[in-house]
Amino acid sequence: MIRSMTGFGAASGELDGSRYTVEIRSVNGKFYKSTLRLPDELLPLEAEVDQWVSKRLGRGSITVAVRFVPAPGALAATVDRAVVATYLEQLDAAIPASMRDRCTIDASPLLALPGVLVQGGGVEDRMLDAARTALGGLVGEACDRLIEMRRREGASLAIQLRELGGELGGRLERIAERAPEVVVGYRERLRARIEVLLAESGAALREEDLLREVAIYADRSDIAEEVIRLRGHLEQFEQVLTPADGSPAGRVLDFLAQEMLREANTIASKSSDAAITREVVEVKGLIDRIKEQAQNVE
Repeated sequence: MIRSMTGFGAASGELDGSRYTVEIRSVNGKFYKSTLRLPDELLPLEAEVDQWVSKRLGRGSITVAVRFVPAPGALAATVDRAVVATYLEQLDAAIPASMRDRCTIDASPLLALPGVLVQGGGVEDRMLDAARTALGGLVGEACDRLIEMRRREGASLAIQLRELGGELGGRLERIAERAPEVVVGYRERLRARIEVLLAESGAALREEDLLREVAIYADRSDIAEEVIRLRGHLEQFEQVLTPADGSPAGRVLDFLAQEMLREANTIASKSSDAAITREVVEVKGLIDRIKEQAQNVE
């Protein structure tokens, strides 16, 4: 079954007291294009998250948002006492002796000085390892839910596309039935005109001359090849709507729509019959609607 490119999936969970939430949205896009929004602490995992998503979602404009609430104390830093002592010694030396009784030191600004706060050994690496484990599963869950939504919308798209293909096939058959009548009608009209012209001169119409002119017209206006190719495209169109391996079908549908439009334009250029022209106009309208719907298919 074909899949839509529009979908949403989310998943959340906890690991070692930290909470993670993953939300994935997808909309129409000619190729795979992703936008990732990760908190600063998890930015080193951005490429990995994108790789996980791209393996599951082959086409569309994808937005991935990750939220992270660390466990209490997970990112706590320690104070380097030696560095603080060095700063205090320098401050003490910089304060005149006459002002020392009136000066106080606020500890808060000291924490912002370079080298005062030190991340515990390996804390960041352990946090990223835990986040990698958690996000790997959550991204998979979110993709599963998004793909399921794509499948449901794809089923609806398939129904609409089949209806359009069925209507197009019906109009194509009317064109095929009408084509032989066009040649017969041309022959009768040509015969009538020639007989009127020859009646004035008293000459007789030679059947071979008439047949030669009709044959030239029939060859020039023959649309049998285009009708056969268009039927073939419609058969393939039906097959693509039910891919056996579940592979993305959007690009194939778009290509088939272009090829069907090419054949319809050729039929229109070859035939001067009003009835066929009207049918071709409707056929081209149906193909445009197929192209529009194909833009929504993965």
